[in-house]
Amino acid sequence: MTAVLLARVQFALAVGFHFLFPPLTFGLSLVIFLLETVRIRSGNEVARRAVDFLVRILGLIFVVGTATGITLEFSFGTNWSQYARFVGDIFGAPLAAEGVFAFFLESVFLGVLVFGRARVAPRVYWLSSFLVFFGAHLSGLWIIIANSWMQTPAGFAVEGGRAVLTDFWAAALNHSTVVRFVHTVAAGWITGLLFVAGVAGFYLLKGRHSEEAGIMLRVALPVFVVVSFAQALLGHQHSVQVARTQPEKLAAFEALWQGQKHAPLALFGLPMSAKEKTLLYVGIPGLLSWLVHGDAGAYVPGLADFPPEERPPVFLPFISYHIMIALGFVFVALAATALVLLALRRVHQTRWFLWALLVAVPLPHLANQFGWIAAEVGRQPWVVYRVLRTADAASVVVSTGQVLFTVIVFAAVYALIFVVFLRILVALIKKGPAAPEPAPPLA
Repeated sequence: MTAVLLARVQFALAVGFHFLFPPLTFGLSLVIFLLETVRIRSGNEVARRAVDFLVRILGLIFVVGTATGITLEFSFGTNWSQYARFVGDIFGAPLAAEGVFAFFLESVFLGVLVFGRARVAPRVYWLSSFLVFFGAHLSGLWIIIANSWMQTPAGFAVEGGRAVLTDFWAAALNHSTVVRFVHTVAAGWITGLLFVAGVAGFYLLKGRHSEEAGIMLRVALPVFVVVSFAQALLGHQHSVQVARTQPEKLAAFEALWQGQKHAPLALFGLPMSAKEKTLLYVGIPGLLSWLVHGDAGAYVPGLADFPPEERPPVFLPFISYHIMIALGFVFVALAATALVLLALRRVHQTRWFLWALLVAVPLPHLANQFGWIAAEVGRQPWVVYRVLRTADAASVVVSTGQVLFTVIVFAAVYALIFVVFLRILVALIKKGPAAPEPAPPLA
């Protein structure tokens, strides 16, 4: 294995582990803000207890997410120093903005949520819940801006062997920023909403904390229904954007070896790059052309339309992309079931559905991971699309043995962190929301 490949493995391990936490932050901060809004409008003490419970979990997720995110920024100056030299003038700006404008906003007001319930006015506490929600999403926006620029670079010029910013707004709002941000936020909302719904389902199945579980379900499930249906449309729009700006990536997603009119939409298959064929292929003729261009007879470029040295791998993006889509349909089916049960007012009494919510908690994380793998591996061989190759971005002085050692250390440390995180999370869930305060004795 080469140092470049090991550096890619290390970064994938680090960012994949880190990416367990930001989506949860998106969804949990949304639920906390909605529940706190219910509390301040109605004085509902059940909502207050639910908020306090979820804030403790959000604090845990924020701490671990912050710790695992810091290592990513250091890696740009170690394993990827050539990349940092080439794009530092552009890539560094959104990372700095994320820290200055978003991270500190989110962390300060999360501190108010964790420690300030009895120390600040109710409306200040509600405002803090909104600012945590806003700060989390603002942080995500800056990261998406940085990553989207790598996918569809704009607003720059290469001068003296370095990428120099020429138009901030063109770079920030490049061809993929908006659709990727909205798609990512929706995925995060699904992740957090399903987590809250799963925990609430667990409490109802166990006959514990029924009041808090009930209000968490009443807030989380309707939003989950809306976002799950919306995500199907958002995912389609993102795929259309990929077809227009990164056509070889879409060809890899669909294992489309030869460009063609009436291009089929792949449903299943096992791509074999060496033979440029797909085993056990199942597809719907013309549907890919219609989805991308609104015309079943439109031409869709295939991998053969691009030079061999510019084609991405096929197997991993194809499999990851299709698993992500399959999980998206699982969420739609779950949302449709929830919609029916909500209309019938049978959610709390339908034990199999509560079990389904609990079992489904890890699935959004899998969808997020596979979606990220498809997007990043499908961009290869470029680290900055059609500007800088991944092989040219790695550090030239870091040896294979050094990178291998750090991969092993990272894996061991992250495994330990994950075990500790799960133990604390399970303990928080077992403890549950605080019991309601006893009524004062009658005089």
